[in-house]
Amino acid sequence: MNNFKEDDFHSIRKNLESSNILNSKEIEDLLKLCRPKTILKGNYFIKENSVSNEIGFVLSGYFRSFYHSSEGDEITYCITFPNHFISAYSSHISNEKTLENIEAITDATLFVIPKEDILALEKSSINWLRFFKMVAEQQYIELENRIFLLQKEKAEIRYKNLIEKHPEFLQHIPLNYLASYLGVTQRHLSRIRKELSY
Repeated sequence: MNNFKEDDFHSIRKNLESSNILNSKEIEDLLKLCRPKTILKGNYFIKENSVSNEIGFVLSGYFRSFYHSSEGDEITYCITFPNHFISAYSSHISNEKTLENIEAITDATLFVIPKEDILALEKSSINWLRFFKMVAEQQYIELENRIFLLQKEKAEIRYKNLIEKHPEFLQHIPLNYLASYLGVTQRHLSRIRKELSY
């Protein structure tokens, strides 16, 4: 299995099994298609103006998805951590060039599955259609929740929500990326952290 140890497959196998959609043969079929990929800190899973042709499953490390504003600023809108799938989904679905960049903010390892293999799986069993539909729905829900938080809640609430759900972010994600993710300046984020530490 692509020179990975059996332990390396445990997290993705567990993720696939937890869906309660795929049978054991279908899971093994996907694992045989996985190929290892290492992305060093500061390098990219995909860059803007490219077409997404693969989906990754993050084994270790953290990624940020960002785009450039009209003023040229980098806006971090998503952070992906281990045991989650990663892709430029809009580009993956539409076959059009993506506007986003997905950058490793730590050294990272992934399983990568080419798009043509995913399409072949979808033709082989309706369960794969159901599974990838579920993944897309989860991505939509997460994005919707993030939009609601940004538009509805104050920065302090957004920060509290983040550290409650993902306390590991504080150890692994640089403050400037966290600030952009929360929709505040780095100075504002530092002030929030200082106030909440009392």
